[in-house]
Amino acid sequence: MFYSLLDKILKEIETTEDRSRARRQEAQYNFKYALEHILKDLWKCSKTIPPSQTAINLRSGYYSENNRYIDSRLTYRQVRAVLTGLEKCGLIQVVRKGYFSKERLDGELTRYAPTNLLTDQLNQIPEHPAFYFKNDIEIEPIILRDQINGKRQDIDYPDCSSSVEYRSNLKVINECLLRHWVDLRVRDSQIPALSELIFQDRDKEPIDLSRRSLVRIFTNGSFEEGGRFYRGWWQNVPSKYRKYITIDEEVTAEYDYSQLSPHMLYYSEGQEMGHEDAYDRVLDGEHRGVVKQAFNAMVQSKTPLHRQPKKINLSSTGLSWKELRDRIIKAHKPIEHLFFCGSGNRLQFWDSCMAESIMLHFASQNQPTLPIHDSFIMKVGFISELEEVMRRSFRDRFQKDINIKGELITERLVLFEQDGTPRTKAVVKDDREHSQWYDRNTMWLVTKK
Repeated sequence: MFYSLLDKILKEIETTEDRSRARRQEAQYNFKYALEHILKDLWKCSKTIPPSQTAINLRSGYYSENNRYIDSRLTYRQVRAVLTGLEKCGLIQVVRKGYFSKERLDGELTRYAPTNLLTDQLNQIPEHPAFYFKNDIEIEPIILRDQINGKRQDIDYPDCSSSVEYRSNLKVINECLLRHWVDLRVRDSQIPALSELIFQDRDKEPIDLSRRSLVRIFTNGSFEEGGRFYRGWWQNVPSKYRKYITIDEEVTAEYDYSQLSPHMLYYSEGQEMGHEDAYDRVLDGEHRGVVKQAFNAMVQSKTPLHRQPKKINLSSTGLSWKELRDRIIKAHKPIEHLFFCGSGNRLQFWDSCMAESIMLHFASQNQPTLPIHDSFIMKVGFISELEEVMRRSFRDRFQKDINIKGELITERLVLFEQDGTPRTKAVVKDDREHSQWYDRNTMWLVTKK
């Protein structure tokens, strides 16, 4: 259905073009490829929670840059021609125009959304884009960033032993993820509230179930800073909804390290943090969330951070930023020299290496592990082993123990036979309330076969 729609739209666009002669073979290939690429994105965005727009780079120099992160099959001329054609056919509309500042080397991408005419045609495709297209795990998954003129940018790099190893390991992890189906079992009636929650959170992107693999992003031009795993759709699920994540229709549990950053800071200096909570000790157990935000900001910053970070709201504490800042330093005297020196990126590298070892351990058993920085989601049948592997990974790096916190979901799902075939009995009421989840998992079983 998708490729039939692609061919139909291709012919529609060509009838609107004022060309004296047909494109040459290579240009025609690039033109059709650009249309396929954009149409795929539009279809995926129509299925996200909440529905989203397609962002497209319209800076001509972007497509000619020799960069490992750019799809070399896309050309500026054909991307522009496709967009013009789609607009003429009334299939897309500009939501927000983009711009690029040569002085600041930053800007915004142009965003498009399908019109009702195209949306209706996309909705007629019976499949889901997450199953219809194979994830291209050959696209560069190891991303290196650096500050250029005060702006974080993805930079090219010569491969080294570290990047080769990280890429090889991530390929194993992603291949394991793609052999399984991860979904969100929320009731159909819950989706509007979930959509609104994501829309209101600037740190969350729409949930795109087709984003089933990971990239690893390093910072400051170094393969020893940052390195966390990103772009898995489950990382955009608000915490209150993560308990609804399923893997191969099975319920899951989430386990995370207790106060990971403070423990790593203390242990790296040969210090003991003690039994008192790292954040509760600052304001006598009050405003823990705000204290944690401030603590992490102070660890991440490379400057004394005299001004209050924008994302931290102190209104509930009755304290000024300076007062809270000083209270945190006083409560953590043994490691005060580690604040305001950019230690955060080093901590992220350490926890990313632990995450890599944990995911590789389970990938060797063909069991997917979903990372959310310092926490992990797995099928409930593996939680005991997950806890032990997490402890061992931390102990191997710091020669110390750490507490693990977990949330067990006791609900059981039995919607398919043991051999994976759908049950023939009528769908019960509870299943109808989760019809979107149920339909996607049925598609997954068909796709696997």
